[in-house]
Amino acid sequence: MKLTSIKLCNFRSFYGQTPEIVIASGDFRNTTIIHGNNGAGKTSLLNAFTWVLYEKFTAAFAAIEQLVNKRAISEVEENQPVECWVEVGWEHEGTRYRAKRTCRVYKNSTTIEATKTKLTIQYASDDGKWGFPIEPAEEIINNILPASLHQYFFFDGERIEEIVRSDKKTEIAEATETFLGVKVIELAIKHLKEAKKSLDNDLAAIGDAETKKLLNEQTKLETAIEKINQRQIEIKQELENQQTFKKDVSKRLIELSAVKELQEKRQNLETQKRTNQEELKKTKDALKKIISKQAYTVLLDDTNQKFREIITDLKQRGELTSGISKEFVSDLIQSGRCICGADLKEGGHGHFHVKSLLRKTGSSSVEETAIRMGAQIDDIDKQANLFWENVDREQARINQLRESISEVETELDKIQEILRKDPNEDISGLQKRLDGIEAKIDDLNREQGANQQESTHLKADIDVLGKQISKQKQNEEKQILAQRRMVATQDAIERLMEVKNRQENQFRLQLEKRVQEIFAEISVTPYIPKITEKYELTLVENTTGIEAPVAASTGENQILSLSFIASIIDKVREWSEKRKIMMVPDSSTFPIVMDSPFGSLDANSRRHIAQTIPKLANQLVVLVTKTQWRVEVEEEIIDRIGKEYVLTYYSSKPDCEQDFIDVGGEKYALVRQSSNGFEYTEIVEVER
Repeated sequence: MKLTSIKLCNFRSFYGQTPEIVIASGDFRNTTIIHGNNGAGKTSLLNAFTWVLYEKFTAAFAAIEQLVNKRAISEVEENQPVECWVEVGWEHEGTRYRAKRTCRVYKNSTTIEATKTKLTIQYASDDGKWGFPIEPAEEIINNILPASLHQYFFFDGERIEEIVRSDKKTEIAEATETFLGVKVIELAIKHLKEAKKSLDNDLAAIGDAETKKLLNEQTKLETAIEKINQRQIEIKQELENQQTFKKDVSKRLIELSAVKELQEKRQNLETQKRTNQEELKKTKDALKKIISKQAYTVLLDDTNQKFREIITDLKQRGELTSGISKEFVSDLIQSGRCICGADLKEGGHGHFHVKSLLRKTGSSSVEETAIRMGAQIDDIDKQANLFWENVDREQARINQLRESISEVETELDKIQEILRKDPNEDISGLQKRLDGIEAKIDDLNREQGANQQESTHLKADIDVLGKQISKQKQNEEKQILAQRRMVATQDAIERLMEVKNRQENQFRLQLEKRVQEIFAEISVTPYIPKITEKYELTLVENTTGIEAPVAASTGENQILSLSFIASIIDKVREWSEKRKIMMVPDSSTFPIVMDSPFGSLDANSRRHIAQTIPKLANQLVVLVTKTQWRVEVEEEIIDRIGKEYVLTYYSSKPDCEQDFIDVGGEKYALVRQSSNGFEYTEIVEVER
């Protein structure tokens, strides 16, 4: 999971729709720094990630029921909705995703009522269009980064030591078991037990009343599909209109001599991007065909070798020799005459010698089959080598096209930024209008994809109803089959439990070793971290030759917790690598988003932490106050910064004291006086 952006609307202190926060990525400049005073919204921003992905919050996130911005609520009329949402973008295994969680509140004269939140997820196909996946949104997110592990990738640094408290040990055990593979086995056992229980019950037969009910549901679904089809026609027309508007605005930009060359360059880049996207789709399709037709050849190596060993053994035993065949000798005996013309009468001397050849000769049909199969085996080996050559060629082409598309998108972003900031109002105005058209096209494409997905789901539901309508009562044979399945299920449960017990201890020791290595790198103390069989995380000392528990300070617990998180990340990477399939380059990429990670540490520990945390993950997002961004922290992290932002807090306090921070030689406001009586936060990008 490589985070790309986050955008908020009416979420806590962020009034209205915020600018998009772009998350830094790269091999070295992988760090995004967000500055903000206490109360400015750093914790809200951290929890915006966890709310979208898992609908969970950190311990310090107060009043979680009050997610919607107070100013937005006060400005709305009674019984009218106020929408609050957060959208997070990321890339994983070559696919771009956007997850958006939305909630609404309604204000009446006495109370504010909130609706249930809604999570949607979209992905970008090779042609750049957005659509909805078949899998549930929660399932996609959990397959990438399980919910039980999220607190180790999105965490509050000031309360990081809480993970070593006794009341958190259950969570530690659950999280570690997830990435160790033990949790998967436990879930499999649980599923098998549920399946065994369901096999005990007879399926109820469908009666006439139930059939009528299903038919009514089928009619409702068909009506819903008709409405969706009508809306799809409207969207298609609106997209055509927006494309016409886009062409008109682009034409007017070209007509402005000051930016004619820049606009023509943009149009050429957009054409190049579309061409590359189409070529990328064709190349992926070609790769799929190669895999579907030829991939089996690489799985036959052991079988081919076994065949050659069998043939060699037959030859060594004389059962597969070239020369006179068994069939030829049998024909001579039946005809009663040798090839030399002598009679082969039964009981005669000649008949005895010729018949003895039957035991020494091989079958011509077997020999011919062996020769033919040997040639086929050689051909399969050649095809296997050719398969890898073809796969490497197509994958290289895919990587080349992705890199080319990325470069074109970067150039397009630069051109758009230049036009937006152009002092000529005609130019900047046209570009802003063009931005609005692009956003509208993007929204329509998403709605079109959502409608198409909804239509597919409705059709699938109709198919299920059709099967239920025609379903007949269960017969005795199915009940017998269920009994056999129950026996097999119980056997599988017992075997999985044995596997779980054997693996759990080995993995726990591997995790403990990694925690000890990282703790020794960060801490100046000689203490040794330990993970017990119940996954209790503790510190011990061994100065007297006997291990004794250590009453760790808050700072030591913070370092211990950070070491544990680092080991978690290493194991998640290892776990992801094992799950990595062919030609997936980035499945072991994971981010860390941390709020105030330096807590109450001393200067020396702060420096060690600042040196270590950018190495923990492929991406790092750090939210810090001005006092936490001290000399030693800034010195260690500054070269790794790829993106940087300041949270400007507008205080409603009449006599508030303004505050500023110097970043890269420029002064940015941290606190300002609000002019409208409401407190809110703005996001400002730092230009270094």
